[in-house]
Amino acid sequence: MEEKEVELSIGDVRSIAQKVLSEVNKVIVGKLDILQNIFIALLAGGHVLLEGVPGVAKTVMAKTFSDTLGCEFKRIQFTPDLLPADIIGTNVYDQKSGKFYLRKGPIFANIVLADEINRAPPKTQSALLECMQEKQVTIEGETHYLPRPFMVLATQNPIELEGTYPLPEAQVDRFFFKLIVDYPNPEEELEILKRKNVAEEAIVEKVASPQIVIAMQEAVKKVYVDDSMFEYIKNIVLRTRNHPQILLGASTRASIVLLYASKARAAILGRDFVIPDDIKSLAFPVLNHRIILKPEAELEGISAGRIINEILEEVEVPA
Repeated sequence: MEEKEVELSIGDVRSIAQKVLSEVNKVIVGKLDILQNIFIALLAGGHVLLEGVPGVAKTVMAKTFSDTLGCEFKRIQFTPDLLPADIIGTNVYDQKSGKFYLRKGPIFANIVLADEINRAPPKTQSALLECMQEKQVTIEGETHYLPRPFMVLATQNPIELEGTYPLPEAQVDRFFFKLIVDYPNPEEELEILKRKNVAEEAIVEKVASPQIVIAMQEAVKKVYVDDSMFEYIKNIVLRTRNHPQILLGASTRASIVLLYASKARAAILGRDFVIPDDIKSLAFPVLNHRIILKPEAELEGISAGRIINEILEEVEVPA
C-alpha cells in the first residue's frame, strides 16, 4: 500500500522545525546552532561531518535527533578492520531455498551515524561515496536504492590522529557542512550535571515521520531566490579562488550547497525567500572544509574561519 503524499507550507516547516529542536533540547543542553545546521542539511538533502573531542554528545545528538523525527537510525563504529560489506551489506546463500538473498548493511536507514569515520581505511571510507552522492549502493553489479530521507552524520576526533586515515578531499567535499562541536560553557556544564543527577532520563516525543521530512524537503525547494542572492553566493565562492592566502578555493559544489542550505534555513525560520543573512550564517560550515590555506598562512596561525570572515566583509552585500 502506497503512502499518501503530504504537502506542507513554509509555515508548517517552521512549526515542525521548532518542535523538533525543542524536543532534542530536552536531552541536549545548548548546541542549538549545531542542531539547527544538522536540520538544515537534512532538509537540503545533505550530509554532515561533526568534529569534536570524545564526550561532547555527538552520538547522543544524532540518536535523539533521529528519534524525534521518527526516522530509522543506525550506528556504524568505524574501525581499522571494517570492510565495505560491513557497511553496505552482501549477498548470502540460503541452503534451504538454494538461492542468494541480500543481507542489508546498516547503511539502509534514514539517518546513519558513521562514528569515528577516519579510523577506517580508505577502501572502507570509499564505500560511503556512492551512498552519499547517489543515494544508492551497488552490490555485485545490482543497484539498491537507499530509503528516503537519507543522511550520513559522520564524526571524527581532531586530536587523536594515531592509527587514523584522513578523509580524502573528494569525500570531505561530499559533506554539506563540517560542524565543530566544542566543549559546553560553564552554565551548560552545570545544567548537564543537574540533568544527569535525575533518576529518569528525558524522553523525547516523535513529532515527524519520514514522509513528513520528505514533504518538508519538497517545500524547501519552493523557497524563492532573487538574482542578487545568486550573485552574492557566486562572489563569495569566487573570492575563495583568488584570495592571496588560499591555496585551493571552493568548487562549484560549494556554491550549490550554499544555495540549497540557504533555502532550507529560510524555510525553518518561516520565510519563503532567501536573504543575505541566510548565506552569511552558513558560509563557515559550508566553506571551512572546502578551502586549503597556503603553508605560510598556516605557519602564521591564520585559520580558515578568519579568512572566511574576511571574505564576508570584503564581498558587497546585496541591498
